[in-house]
Amino acid sequence: MLDKLASIEQHYEELHNLMADPAVSSNATRLREITREISGLEEIVAKFREYQTTHTALEQTRAIVHDEPDEELRAMAREEMAKLEADESRLFQEMRILLLPKDSRDDRDVFVEIRGGAGGDEAALFAADLYRMYTRYAEDKGWKVELVDENRTGLKGFKEVVFEIRGKGAFSRMKYESGVHRVQRVPQTEAQGRIHTSTATVAVLAEVDEVDVQVKPDEIKVDIFHASGHGGQNVQKVATAVRLTHLPTGIVVTCQDQRSQLQNKIRAMGVLRARLYEIEVEKQQREQTEARRSQVGSGERSEKIRTYNFPQDRLTDHRIGMSIHNLPKILDGAIDALIDALILDDQAAKLKAAGVS
Repeated sequence: MLDKLASIEQHYEELHNLMADPAVSSNATRLREITREISGLEEIVAKFREYQTTHTALEQTRAIVHDEPDEELRAMAREEMAKLEADESRLFQEMRILLLPKDSRDDRDVFVEIRGGAGGDEAALFAADLYRMYTRYAEDKGWKVELVDENRTGLKGFKEVVFEIRGKGAFSRMKYESGVHRVQRVPQTEAQGRIHTSTATVAVLAEVDEVDVQVKPDEIKVDIFHASGHGGQNVQKVATAVRLTHLPTGIVVTCQDQRSQLQNKIRAMGVLRARLYEIEVEKQQREQTEARRSQVGSGERSEKIRTYNFPQDRLTDHRIGMSIHNLPKILDGAIDALIDALILDDQAAKLKAAGVS
C-alpha cells in the first residue's frame, strides 16, 4: 500500500509541474482537467505526507528509547513513542479508506421517497414518523429540505411522501437508509393494547444532471391537474400539479408542491431522472458482480433493514446487528451514530473485497 501511495504522490507532483508548462497553462480545457485531478488527490497526498512525518518521528523516538543512557529522557521518549504509534496506526487506517473507490454520487443532493407498506393506517403513520426523523436529521446537518409530493391519510399519516434534501454529502450518508423499515408498537387505533407490526419503504435517490440521464420527450406522458391539500380538497384554482409517466418503464412521478406548472414539471423531471439513474446503477451492479447480499447501501427494497421496537424502546439495524435505545430521540433525528456504524461496516467490507492491506 505504501508503494502505491508513493506512486500517487509522484503523480501529484508531476501534475503540479505540468501546470507550469506554457503549453498546458494556455490550454483552458487541459488546465481544468489537471486542476480537477490535483484536487481529487490532495487529501490522500496530504495524509500520506503526514504519515511519513509521523513515521520518521517515531523511528527517531524509538532510537532514543533504545540508546539514550538518561532514564528520565528515556521515560519521556516512551510517552512520546506511545502517542506516535497511535497516530501512525490511525493515519494508516485513514489512508486505507482513502484508497477505496469513491462513489461519484456521494456529494449529490437526494430525493427521498417514503411509502407506507403493510399495516394500513399504522404503516402510514410510521411513514410520517420516518419523514419527520429525516427532516429533523437534515435540519441538524444544516441541509435544506423541500417537499416534492405527498399523499396523506386522515390520521396525519402518509401513503406516500417525496422530498428533496439539498446539502453537501447528503447522499453519502442518506444512501444507507434505503430499504424496508419495520415498526412494532401498539397503534393509536388499537383499543385492546395489542402490538402490531407494520412496514414502510424508503428509497434514497441521488439527484442527477440531464447529461447523466437522457429522457426522450416522446417517452413521457404529461398530465396537468389541480394541486390538492390535506384530505384531497383543491387548493389552487389554476391547474399547476404535474404527473409524468415514463412510458418505457411505467414509472410515474407527481409534483404539486411548487407554485407554477413549470416549476413542478422541472422538479418532477429531476425525480424521474434520479429513478432512472438508480435503475441503471442497480443493473450495472448486478452485471458486474453477484454483490454481497449483505452489502450496506445496496438499496434492495425487498430486504428488511431495520426494526423499531417500541415496547422495548429499541432500534435494531439487521445489516450490522446493531441495537440502540431511546426511540423518541432517534425519531427526532438522532441517527448519526447509526449511520457512522453503517459507514464503517461498509468500508471494512470494501477493504476486504479490494484486498487493501
